[in-house]
Amino acid sequence: MSTPVLFVHGLWLHSSSWEPWVARFRDAGYAPLAPGWPGEAATVAEARADADALAADGIDEVVAHYAKLIDGLGSKPILVGHSFGGMFAQKLLGQDLALAAVAIDAAQIKGVLPLPLSALRSTLPVFRNPANRHRTVSLTAEQFRYAFGNAIPPSESDELFDRWTIPAPGRPLFEAATANFDPHSPAAVDTANRSRGPLLLITGGQDHTVPNAVTRATLKQYRHSDTVTDLIDFPDRGHSLTIDHGWGEIADTVLNWLRQQEL
Repeated sequence: MSTPVLFVHGLWLHSSSWEPWVARFRDAGYAPLAPGWPGEAATVAEARADADALAADGIDEVVAHYAKLIDGLGSKPILVGHSFGGMFAQKLLGQDLALAAVAIDAAQIKGVLPLPLSALRSTLPVFRNPANRHRTVSLTAEQFRYAFGNAIPPSESDELFDRWTIPAPGRPLFEAATANFDPHSPAAVDTANRSRGPLLLITGGQDHTVPNAVTRATLKQYRHSDTVTDLIDFPDRGHSLTIDHGWGEIADTVLNWLRQQEL
C-alpha cells in the first residue's frame, strides 16, 4: 500500500497550487492528496467569488480539520506544508499524527522571536486594519510580487498571482503575531516530542514573508529533541518556491530526503 502524502497550503494560495507536486509524488510511488482548508471552495474562481468562506479559519480550526482528514486515511501520512501549512505540519507532527513532515518557509511558531522588516511589510495588508482579524484579505498583484514573487521575474509573479491566489483569513496571522504573549497560543508546537517522526525545514534565502532568520530560529526550538530535524537552505529562492518555475528542484529535494529517511 502506498504511503499517503498530505499537502497543506498557506495563506493566499489555493490547494490546487499543489497539483504539480501531487503528480510528481504519485509518479514516485506515493498516494498524494491536497485538500483545502475548511470551507475552501473547489476552484480558485469559486474561492474568489465566496471571499468570506474562510474568514473564521484560525490555526486550531485548520489543524483540527486536517487531523480529522488524517484520521480517515487509515494510516499516518507524510505531511508537506508551505508557509502556514508548514506550521500546521509541525503541529500535527508534534501530535504524532504523521510519519514525517516537511515545512517549507513555515510561518513562525510560538517561541520564535525574529520579526524582520520584510515580514512586517509582507503582512501589512492584513495588519493595517485590526478588523481584518475577522475578515479575509486579498493581495494585489504588486503586494504578491513583494511577498511571494520577489525572486522571480515580475511577469512570472503576475502569472502565478492570476492562476493561484485566493482571499485569505487574517485570523491566523494575528494569532501567530501574539503567540509569544499568549500562554495558550494555537501557534505552539510540541518541539520537545521525542517520539515524533523526522522533520525537514526548508528555507528560501530571498523570502520576504518568512525570512531565513525565522526558519533558523524555528530550528533552534527543536534543540531539546534528538529526533531528526534537518534544514535545507535555497539561498536564491523566495516565498513562491513551491509554485514558480523552480518548484521541481524543491520537490525532488523533498523526495530525496524522504528516501534518506526510508519513507
